[in-house]
Amino acid sequence: MAKKRSGGGLTGTQQAAKFLGVSVLSGAVLAGIALPAAGALGLAAKGTVEGFDEIPSNLKTPPLSQRTTILDSEGGLIATVYSRDRKVVPLEKISPYMQKAIVAIEDARFYEHGAIDLKGVLRAINKNAQSGGVSEGASTLTQQYVKNVFVEEAGDDPEKVAQATQQTIGRKVRELKYAIQVEEELGKKKILENYLNITFFGQQAYGIEAASQRYFSKPAAKLNLSEAAMMAGLVQSPSRFDPINDLQEATKRRNIVLQRMTDVGDITPAQFEKAKATPIKLKVKTPRNGCITAVDGAGFFCDYVRKTILTDPVFGKTVEERQKLWNLGGLTIRTTLDPKAQAAANEAAVAKVNKDDPVATAVVQVKPGTGRIVSMSQSRPYGLDQKQHQTTLNLAVGSKMGGTTYGFPVGSTFKPITAAAALEKGLSPAQSFDTPWKISMKESDYTRCDGKPAGYADWSVQNELKTEKGAYDMTSALGKSINTYFAKLEQMAGLCETLTMAKKVGYERELGKPIRQSPSATLGSLESTPLDMANVYATFANRGIYCVPVVIDSIRTATGEKLNVPQTKCTRAMSDRTADMINQMLKGVVEDGTGTKAGLSDRDNAGKTGTTEGRKDAWFVGYTPDLSTAVWVGDDVGKREEMFDLTIGGVYYDKVCGGCLPGPIWRIAMTGALGSDTPSFVGVKVPRAEKPKDPKEEDKRDDDKPRRDDDKPADRPTSPFPGITIPDLTGGDTNRPGNGRGGNR
Repeated sequence: MAKKRSGGGLTGTQQAAKFLGVSVLSGAVLAGIALPAAGALGLAAKGTVEGFDEIPSNLKTPPLSQRTTILDSEGGLIATVYSRDRKVVPLEKISPYMQKAIVAIEDARFYEHGAIDLKGVLRAINKNAQSGGVSEGASTLTQQYVKNVFVEEAGDDPEKVAQATQQTIGRKVRELKYAIQVEEELGKKKILENYLNITFFGQQAYGIEAASQRYFSKPAAKLNLSEAAMMAGLVQSPSRFDPINDLQEATKRRNIVLQRMTDVGDITPAQFEKAKATPIKLKVKTPRNGCITAVDGAGFFCDYVRKTILTDPVFGKTVEERQKLWNLGGLTIRTTLDPKAQAAANEAAVAKVNKDDPVATAVVQVKPGTGRIVSMSQSRPYGLDQKQHQTTLNLAVGSKMGGTTYGFPVGSTFKPITAAAALEKGLSPAQSFDTPWKISMKESDYTRCDGKPAGYADWSVQNELKTEKGAYDMTSALGKSINTYFAKLEQMAGLCETLTMAKKVGYERELGKPIRQSPSATLGSLESTPLDMANVYATFANRGIYCVPVVIDSIRTATGEKLNVPQTKCTRAMSDRTADMINQMLKGVVEDGTGTKAGLSDRDNAGKTGTTEGRKDAWFVGYTPDLSTAVWVGDDVGKREEMFDLTIGGVYYDKVCGGCLPGPIWRIAMTGALGSDTPSFVGVKVPRAEKPKDPKEEDKRDDDKPRRDDDKPADRPTSPFPGITIPDLTGGDTNRPGNGRGGNR
């Protein structure tokens, strides 16, 4: 047992080191590096005891980098990630054979000497002098441990690693002094434990536990004699003696270790012969590192968790601090991912879009009232192999979190935001406009938030079909996705008020870009992400309260310390009555509007379709009171091609629309994710514009009531429209794939 330091003065070992002088230190140093004998004399002359004293006496041992485990909300494994595949275990969980084997081959007199093995130094100097090079080293196990500490501290920085391993006298002397300190403070057993946990064993495995799992698929505690000897033999040169790449060379090295164990009396000759005759039987466990190993297509969710830790100030004030936390690992991260919802989202993402199709789809789900992201998936698998159509581009989020630069134009999924702004301003859902299929508006009639006109040009707006003309109120305009109606409604609600509402419900642009104050915003010309749009609609489901998205429930370090994690923050974006009316109106979209193919028949649900100019993007965003899901389909590579005349998922589409492709994908995701509970939206009566009366009924009015030829409802939004027939609201997408609505639907 090593003696503890009793006070602040030098220990016995340190005093001995000083007494022996730099000449002995020189021998210890030069036994491990190739220098001529004159080098020893030079060091003895120049390297004074005072220089030795100038080296700091406290070795700062960094915590060992370990695996990080990412779990779903129920504790199931999503993925294991690491910069160092390591699991630290106590000495009692390491096979006694392994303990004896590593000591025998690396430092047979480990328990007999201190930080320096003088016999070993003399032996090494003699052999090295005879060979003219370095044929034998004299570094003790403790010195090797100190060297590994320096390497661990260097991390993945090539320059720092080179400094930690360079063959110089200065490094050897510093290594030696720290070894003296370690011997005094830790004791032999702790040094051995630390050594076996820090050492690299090849095949990306650091520490004996990870290495045992890698080569033999068993814990280190269960290594037998033959296996332990092979593992101990790896330390000298993990690549040269790698049994996976060269079993014959590994066997030779194992037998050398077994012979050494016999020589020092750790095993009997009979044990030696038996172990030597035993073939090495590997049971290799393929390394599973990173988000590419995530279950149920959750690689993008896993990467979002990583990005959250690397970007959120909760995990460190600087980028360097957060990166250090991630690289150190050893974290157990419990996330918000719902395994049932993730399985459903993954099924939906690949059900109607193949990974090698010219377009891709993204599916993301959020739980209203909590901000919890419960699933995230897409049709192209997570990974780096482009030949397998893999990608690491997360189509559900923006660039800060590993996604596209700005997101995608959202099309008519923006229209409910305009409707909410109008209701908050006091306009009635019965507000109606009688418009042709195409109109021209003046940009100067729209006012920005700074009070200036939005522009001075004419703005031409048209509906998808020429037959879409006449009178519409807010409910029918949402159901049929009437562009001309919303161009006029935005003017009445106010451009600034509409964009302010957009920010309140979580509609954001990436990279800190402000929302462009353009009248075309109401038609979805501005970009956002599927995650943000899922949160927008979750706000409607949550009766007007927006909650910031979150992805992590809890984090514990390797030592059991609980770290702070980002918390959601919920704010009211609109009155509950406004949200209730939006919910009722959007129910019509899935019941008899453009989203009929998406609608769920067994519960309250609502949503909105959207396509953008040239059909470059198609959307369906919808929700129930307890789940909001956004689905986007579009070209994720190349020039963002228009989606006409395409075969997607084996089905031909003459034109892709929000209701005919994203809508059915949404239905699959929702059906699989929802439970048996069927909560309802809060019932509220939504005022409607009165339909015009039949002329024959008009003739039956009381004769004593005065008649006026100009009797029409110009002054009241709820009055009838003489001579105008409200369009049939049972329309929308036809049943044949590809015949859906387009143009901002």
